[in-house]
Amino acid sequence: QVQLVESGGGLVQPGGSLRLSCAASGSIFSIHDMGWYRQAPGKQRELVAVIISGGSTNYGDSVKGRFTVSRDTAKNTVYLQMNSLKPEDTAVYYCNAYITSGGRPTISYWGQGTQVNVSS
Repeated sequence: QVQLVESGGGLVQPGGSLRLSCAASGSIFSIHDMGWYRQAPGKQRELVAVIISGGSTNYGDSVKGRFTVSRDTAKNTVYLQMNSLKPEDTAVYYCNAYITSGGRPTISYWGQGTQVNVSS
């Protein structure tokens, strides 16, 4: 059983910062890509940022230059540092990871989501 547990969401004023964390636990053999997606009300889920096992990163156009994704491989954790937040960043943020468990193929796992509200 593999779980992704997110933390760090909340309410912040425009221009502020938040840091999200996502820790993977359970029967893990290896973790490949880890990243973040978000879904605002009435909109499709979209890519925020992803970091692959080699360390390369990819960002959604709307967050480039403001958000930074990083990972701690020893802790099986991925982070999302969000700066210069805007009201349009308001969404539920979901952690995603491609994980290989013992004896099983690589599977995409999702966290339960954490709410980020940017409002004055």
